[in-house]
Amino acid sequence: MNELIRGLYAIADTHLLPHQDLGNAVALALLGGASLIQYRDKSQEEKRRYQEAKSLQQICRQHQVPLIINDDTLLAAEIGADGVHLGRDDLAPSSARQILGADAIIGVSCYNELARAIAAEQAGADYVAFGRFFPSRTKPEAIQASLELLREARKKLKLPIVAIGGITTENAPQVIEAGANAVAIIGGLFKSQDIRATAAAYQQQFLSQHLPAPHSF
Repeated sequence: MNELIRGLYAIADTHLLPHQDLGNAVALALLGGASLIQYRDKSQEEKRRYQEAKSLQQICRQHQVPLIINDDTLLAAEIGADGVHLGRDDLAPSSARQILGADAIIGVSCYNELARAIAAEQAGADYVAFGRFFPSRTKPEAIQASLELLREARKKLKLPIVAIGGITTENAPQVIEAGANAVAIIGGLFKSQDIRATAAAYQQQFLSQHLPAPHSF
């Protein structure tokens, strides 16, 4: 599992991406080397959400890359997605695990809270996410996290760490050096002029950096 959570974690947010462009945009990110894809849609349009998630799942499977569903454990179960990402108001990791099974990838947003990350690890999460680390156009109001938090988390956690929030190809080395195993990118990737090239540029940051490896289990 540790090796799956590494590199560019591309978040396809339908708030930013026109629905008709969603599949093509994700395919370009995968061609650029994205390691994981997350489908993020906050609407209540269940039929469209199912269709989009199912379509993205097919694209991801062609590239042998996991598809993670944001928030909605039941949708993840319904389409047989590879996992779910949970926020503060979502199911507990243990409950999501009961629904999705032992092989599912379960991630937890931990904002700037190391204690929440430690609890998520103890509850069976597969990775935790901290952020935002830099000013973000996508979520400008998001809680600020520090590079020192990443360093401390890397010392105390065994599971992979994802950094999110305002991360560019220029500042990505800072979070990688501080302990991030992956960077989650939304607008910085999908609002770029060349999604494939931008994805490759993010992935290159991991190839050129000495990656902090999570502790072995």
